[in-house]
Amino acid sequence: MTFRLDPLYRLGAWGAAACMLSICALVTLQVLLRCLDALLKAVGASRLGLEISGVSEIAAYLLVGATFLSLAYTFTHHAHIRVTLLIGRLPPALRVWFEAACLAISLALSVLLVWQLIGLVRESLDYGDVSSGLMAIPLWIPQSVLVSGIALLCLALAEALLATLRQAVTAPSAYVAPGDDAHGGE
Repeated sequence: MTFRLDPLYRLGAWGAAACMLSICALVTLQVLLRCLDALLKAVGASRLGLEISGVSEIAAYLLVGATFLSLAYTFTHHAHIRVTLLIGRLPPALRVWFEAACLAISLALSVLLVWQLIGLVRESLDYGDVSSGLMAIPLWIPQSVLVSGIALLCLALAEALLATLRQAVTAPSAYVAPGDDAHGGE
């Protein structure tokens, strides 16, 4: 299945990669600063005491970004875990309709999640909510990343649903599930 909005999903994947690299950079820098302090203490010098305040909090928000921004990309590249024990045994003409139903349910739940998360972002903006850690990070920032990631997933699910419905109407007996052709079955 070809996704027309794949460049958008790749952009989300690049955002997720940037979040992961940022986590690595922050943690590495924090470790190096602690090693420098330990080395200075070992040679009898006074510690510098340099540290990145709230590194664990920032890393947690970046991990959320990495997770949610990558959802659409992993879905479109068939990297999500799928349990096809029952549906995989159905004939193609019937399986295509079950796939469409599963995609429709997934899309409906994802749209509901986006709607609720948008309400959460509005509420955070209205009340000026900030994180309770060492750094007062406005909560609408990581929440907006959640909305972006789930919205990208909604687009990918909608694309997959339309393609599956098109297949179900035009040639249901020729249906091959996404990933079956690439992985030799699921």
